[in-house]
Amino acid sequence: MSDQQQTPKPQPHKQAQPSSRPVAYTSSPLLASKAPVGRSRFVVVVLAVVFLGMLARAAYVQVFANDFFQREGEARYARTLELPANRGKIIDRNGLILASSIPAASIWAIPEDVKQDDPEVHAKLQQLARLLNMPEQDVIRRLADEEKTFVWLRRQVDWEVGQEIAALKIPGVHQRKEYKRQYPEGEAAAHIVGFTNVEDQGQEGIELAYNDKLGGVAGSRRVIRNRLGQIVESVGDMVPPVDGADVQLSIDSKVQFFANQKLAEQVALQKAKAGSVVVLDARTGEVLALANYPTYDPAERSRLTGEQLRNRALTDVFEPGSVMKPFTVAMALDAGVATPQTQINTSPGYTIVTGARLSDVKNFGVLTVEGIIQKSSNVGSTKLAERMESSYMWDVYSAIGFGERPQIGFPGVASGSLRAWKTWRPVEKATMSYGYGLSASLLQMARSYTVFANDGVLLPATLLKREAPPNGVQIFTPKTAKAVQRMLQLAAAPGGSGQRAQTVGYSVGGKSGTARKQVGRTYAANKYRSWYVGMAPIDNPRIIVAVMIDEPSAGAYYGGAVAAPVFSLVAQQTLRLLGVQPDMDVKPQIIASVVDEEVLQ
Repeated sequence: MSDQQQTPKPQPHKQAQPSSRPVAYTSSPLLASKAPVGRSRFVVVVLAVVFLGMLARAAYVQVFANDFFQREGEARYARTLELPANRGKIIDRNGLILASSIPAASIWAIPEDVKQDDPEVHAKLQQLARLLNMPEQDVIRRLADEEKTFVWLRRQVDWEVGQEIAALKIPGVHQRKEYKRQYPEGEAAAHIVGFTNVEDQGQEGIELAYNDKLGGVAGSRRVIRNRLGQIVESVGDMVPPVDGADVQLSIDSKVQFFANQKLAEQVALQKAKAGSVVVLDARTGEVLALANYPTYDPAERSRLTGEQLRNRALTDVFEPGSVMKPFTVAMALDAGVATPQTQINTSPGYTIVTGARLSDVKNFGVLTVEGIIQKSSNVGSTKLAERMESSYMWDVYSAIGFGERPQIGFPGVASGSLRAWKTWRPVEKATMSYGYGLSASLLQMARSYTVFANDGVLLPATLLKREAPPNGVQIFTPKTAKAVQRMLQLAAAPGGSGQRAQTVGYSVGGKSGTARKQVGRTYAANKYRSWYVGMAPIDNPRIIVAVMIDEPSAGAYYGGAVAAPVFSLVAQQTLRLLGVQPDMDVKPQIIASVVDEEVLQ
């Protein structure tokens, strides 16, 4: 090549030498500018306020509100467990149990801890539903809300069932030991004993009346739980529960069972609406039995109705009718206006009082005072009442307890009615002499007859067992009481209005009654209440039995035909159970067809 091109040679790289001149950072306009004084002060003040606020908050939390925050903190992990007291027993006069408490398991859960999507847990929930006797969907529904930290699944299941549930070991399902009531006598003593709710609080009967005594005082225990509800440790001292005291009733469970059974049979036989029986100890005033029909099972109340719940012997009041006539006679004897042999002309079978006609079922003609009770003459009672002052009759009725609530310590006891004597018109005074115009409960009527069983002394009734006879109130003289006893025996004998009250082996005396039911301001034409109140043995009364049958509709409705047979059976069995020796050697004559000679006005 002539013209050869030469490639230039690379020049060696010159390394840069550091400058020895310093960099002036403050020469930056941003850094060199001075902050406004106001802004600096504002920042300092804000920081100071925040610091003081934190300091104040710390002081508030640590000093002034320490107790509050301590409690709130403990609430997240500490619990006070209630230790339930064992409720006292209710026992009858012989020590037999009428109500007692047994251990039960109450099942609860923490929904968020129950993993229902786990196949193993789901299978166990099916077993849980079966043990709780609940539909599976109900269990799943209760556990569906995971926002809840507590939900009851079933309260007070049997303790054995609770142990089976515990054996399933379902995470999030727990149980608590409680007590539930059991009632061995069931329907027979339901209206006396009553029942408790799921919280073990009395709701009816003796359970309610003596709730404080039976309930005792619950204890407590302070514990620490983890998030699963499990107890980690106990803190503080445990306060032990104080069990409730037992309550012993005057009731004889054997007499109670028999009275309830015979009452139910008679109500069914007579196709009646309801009925009641009261048995009193004639010497002490103790209630040996108090039965009502319809009744209920206190352990199974899912379909309980008001008709079943009503304790009719104590809460319902009625016009007693002819069972009041012995009191009219006793008043006349005590007042000296008549003797047992005084003759009263009842012809022509009725009498007129201020325009009102008061009648007997037939013309009895001339009757002695004894005959007035034996034949149950309204006319005879009216003519005896005309011989006495209204104020005197009111004083005696009031002293016997009519119009006043019996003090037996039982909820819902009725007082009945007795109007002031100044408001009585002549016809009302007359009708009161044979049981219309005033009202009383069956218990009041049973108690009132203690004056004839105890030489004229009225005894207070009680549902609690007594260790000694109580002090009574003298109403009539002993002579008058004995005279009326004799009349009551005649009324229960052949020719009297209560022949079906007779028993085998025991002498009896009593009075039947049949009263029309009042509907509004008038009396129903075909609705009656049938009564019988009597005592036995008649010469030395040991018991008083009162029977009421409400609206019998099988044909008969007289007290002597409907109520007296129940008296006969209950009185006879009660005397045998009490060990009372028979005072009669021969069987009484039982009349198959009884014409009860009572007027039904």
